[in-house]
Amino acid sequence: MQRTIRCLCLAIVSSATQADDTMRLDTRLTLARPELATPGSCVVYREGGAGWLLTEPVYWLKGTTVSYVIKRREVTLCPDAGNKPISRYTREEFNRLAAQQPCVARIENSHERDIAVLRLRIEDWETPFERRAANAGRLYRGHYLDQMLTKGAEIELDSDLLDACS
Repeated sequence: MQRTIRCLCLAIVSSATQADDTMRLDTRLTLARPELATPGSCVVYREGGAGWLLTEPVYWLKGTTVSYVIKRREVTLCPDAGNKPISRYTREEFNRLAAQQPCVARIENSHERDIAVLRLRIEDWETPFERRAANAGRLYRGHYLDQMLTKGAEIELDSDLLDACS
């Protein structure tokens, strides 16, 4: 009788562990860095820093994870800016392109995709103010794309863009 009870308890614990592992596996499949999804985790978005000897400045947005959700997003055609190179885009054209990422160049490549989105509480940031930086990145003059950065405000970013604070 005791042996049966032990086997039954082991089966219950084993199935609970397997269910827990399955949930973690699902998170790993949609999140490149699942530890970033834990509420309270410090996350940072960085851009810039290219170059070997003379490196570009690094601009960043730092926050704390509030929550995350998996969103089904349709990957469609990239917005048309008149065949201009990205260096000639206006800030509005650049924001429209960056907000629609990921996107495709040909309509036959359109598809749906699951994307992990983290909601984070903004803590601090460093953004460029030079006019030449208007189409160089998502951070510009105290904004993330077209959203004004305010300490304590919440913002949603694709988890692929984020890294853990160092």
